[in-house]
Amino acid sequence: MKARHLSPLLLMRLLVLFLCFVLATPVLAVLDQGEEVPNYVRSDITGFDFHGQDLSKSSIAGAVARDANFSDVDLHGTVLTLSDLKGSNLQGIDLTDTLSDRVNFQKTDLRNAVLINMIASGSSFAGARIEGADFTYAVLDSDDQRNLCKIADGTNPKTGVATRDSLECSSQTEGYKPALPGS
Repeated sequence: MKARHLSPLLLMRLLVLFLCFVLATPVLAVLDQGEEVPNYVRSDITGFDFHGQDLSKSSIAGAVARDANFSDVDLHGTVLTLSDLKGSNLQGIDLTDTLSDRVNFQKTDLRNAVLINMIASGSSFAGARIEGADFTYAVLDSDDQRNLCKIADGTNPKTGVATRDSLECSSQTEGYKPALPGS
């Protein structure tokens, strides 16, 4: 009897099906014995109140979280990819080192947020409030960065960094310099 080999295309399809099954299955990560971290991947958490919680090890990718309260939440190091946070309260949130690409931040309240090293390419910040937000070394689309520079104001109370400085805005409100580490 001859050995059968699976074609690369069939292997890829099986891998995709497996990943779809795994990602669709609710999973709870365990920190320490008895402590569980919630998983909100592809969840509808519209209007939820997470105020002040430590969600730094949770997953929120692909979630719909419109009008949710994430004020003073620790989300550093999480993945928010493809999430919809439109209209949410993100005041004082810690989004340091997050992968936040293709996230809808429209009309969010990002006042006093810490967004250091955040990757937010393909995201939208239209109508967001950013007074006191720290975007140091954040990766933003050039149009978003330019538009944020037009409204940048205030100083972050935790980091002491001015919003305009963190966005590396030029002296004119319409220009910007890309934020690069060490420059």
